[in-house]
Amino acid sequence: MEKSFHNLVLKNRSYRRFDANFPVSKEVLTQLLDLARLTPSSKNRQPLRYILVNNPDDCNFVFSHLKWAWYLRDWDGPSFEERPTAYLVMLLDKHVNDKADFDAGIAAQTILLGAVEKELGGCIIRTFNRYELAKYFQLPENFDIIMVIALGKPAEEIIIDNNDPSGKMEYFRDENGLHHVPKRTVNELIFNPLRNDQD
Repeated sequence: MEKSFHNLVLKNRSYRRFDANFPVSKEVLTQLLDLARLTPSSKNRQPLRYILVNNPDDCNFVFSHLKWAWYLRDWDGPSFEERPTAYLVMLLDKHVNDKADFDAGIAAQTILLGAVEKELGGCIIRTFNRYELAKYFQLPENFDIIMVIALGKPAEEIIIDNNDPSGKMEYFRDENGLHHVPKRTVNELIFNPLRNDQD
């Protein structure tokens, strides 16, 4: 069981290229939200709401107002054949709580792990035109868009590398189009405080 969860986390990458011919149903989106609703919430207020998007016209509109891959500055985002086929637009209901940073992160990771379990993948997107999306979906003033989660059948391979000794952490694509993501080693994550009672 431990190994299977490790593999699930390992496969949960930020996918940015998908099979545009592979649909994601409303049923699947609802199943992913059912996982998200079971996650912890600060003070148990549960202020997150979601717009389920899988209609092609709606998907095209959402896509046109997203910014993809900050570090890939010469890349304009997925081609028409590589676009996601569904989105979850995560909202904050400010009548319930005025912020939900922790809730949002926990819910988003859970949604993506659930997607991977279904042989799907996704990408959390925080750079988008909030005004246009809010207007399109006719959001009331008490709703803020926190993030957009793109979902679909992944159509790219992502390779995890140990980070460069220089400390450079930018992801990149190699000459074969493979996406590389540097990650710090476990030892780099461990902080050992200096204490007087230690040798």
